[in-house]
Amino acid sequence: MRILIVTGEASGDLHGAHLAKAIMALDPTAQLVGIGGSGMRAAGVSLVPGVPQLDVMGLIGLSAIRAMVQRVRAIRRVLKAEAWDLVVLIDNPGLNFHFARVAKAAGRRVLYYIAPQVWAWRPGRMKWIQRRVDHVVVILPFEPELYRRAGVRCTFVGHPLLDSVAPQYDCVELRKEFGFEESTRVVGLLPGSRRSEVEMLLPVLLKAAAHLAAAEPGTQFILAQASSIDDNLIQALLQHSSVPVRVAHDRASEVMALSDVLFIASGTATLQAAVVGTPMVLLYKTSPLTYRLARWLINVKWIGLVNLVAGRSIVPELIQDEATEERLCQEVLHLLRDRSAYNEMKHALLDVRQSLGEPGASHRVAQVVLAECRL
Repeated sequence: MRILIVTGEASGDLHGAHLAKAIMALDPTAQLVGIGGSGMRAAGVSLVPGVPQLDVMGLIGLSAIRAMVQRVRAIRRVLKAEAWDLVVLIDNPGLNFHFARVAKAAGRRVLYYIAPQVWAWRPGRMKWIQRRVDHVVVILPFEPELYRRAGVRCTFVGHPLLDSVAPQYDCVELRKEFGFEESTRVVGLLPGSRRSEVEMLLPVLLKAAAHLAAAEPGTQFILAQASSIDDNLIQALLQHSSVPVRVAHDRASEVMALSDVLFIASGTATLQAAVVGTPMVLLYKTSPLTYRLARWLINVKWIGLVNLVAGRSIVPELIQDEATEERLCQEVLHLLRDRSAYNEMKHALLDVRQSLGEPGASHRVAQVVLAECRL
C-alpha cells in the first residue's frame, strides 16, 4: 500500500516521524512517502524530491512567498498524478485544508491526524471537514462527540504528549542540575515557541517576575526557551530584566517539573504542564486587530486547552488587556500563599492528565491508518 504523509512545521514532522515508525512496525511492506523534514526522513519516509518542509511560520518577503507557492503547486501535482491508498494530513490547517480539498477532488481517501480545532470556530468549518475528509483522528477527549454530531468519522487516540513527557520527575535532582536549592521557591516562565509570542509576552513576564520577587523575596526564576527561539532574542529581552533569570534550552518539561508554579503562554504547553502536574497561570496577548478578529471568529468559553479539556476554569486565563504584570503577580501569589487553592489545582490537573488517555497514541493512529487503507 502507498501512503502519502503531509506535515507542516517542526511539530508536525515529529508526529509524522512517530507515526511512520509505528506504521512500519505494524506493516513493514507499507510504502511511505512524505512532505516533511529530517524527523520523517530518519523514520524511513521517502520525502518527495524537491519539496522542502511546508512551514508557513516566519515567511518574510516576496521571494519566500514565491517559494511557498511553488511548493504548494508541486504537492498538488503529487496528489493528483500519483496513486495513493491514503493521504494522511497532520495538523497545519493553513495548508492542509487546501490539500484535503485537492486530494478529495482527485479521488483520494483522506485521513486528518491532529485535526484542526474547527469546533472553536464558526459552524461552517465542520461542514467543510465533512465534505473533504474521510476519517478524523483526534487527540482531545471532547472532540469525538463534536465530530460525530457533524457526521464526520472520528477516532480518539489519546494525546501524543503522554509519549514524550516522563511519567514522573525527580524535582530534587532537577533543582540540583539547574542550580536551585531544594527549599527555594521557583517560578517557571514559558513565553511560547514562536518569535512573535516571545516578543509580546516575555517583557510582561519579566515585569511580573520583578513584582513577585519584591512581594516574595528569595523567589527565583527559570525560563524555558523553545528550540525554535533564537538565543539573541532571549538575551536581548533578558537585558531589561531587573531580576536574574536562568535559561533552560529545550527542556520545557523539566522546567515545569522543578517549578512551584508557572507563567505560561496559551497553547499545547498548558496541557504539557497538566501532564507534569504543575499549577500555572495562563496568559496571552496579540495585536489589537488580531485579537478583535479572533474574538469575532472563535466560539469557545476558554482559550486554554487545559480548561477546555477540563470543561471548566481550573487555570486563570489573563488575556489581552488583563495580561498585566500586576494581575499575573496577583494570581501567582494567590497560588503560592493559599495551599488549599494550590492543591485544588493540582488535583484538577491530574484529572486532565487522566482524561488525555494512555501512552501509545502513534501506535493507535497507525492502526487506524492501516485499517483505512484496507477499506
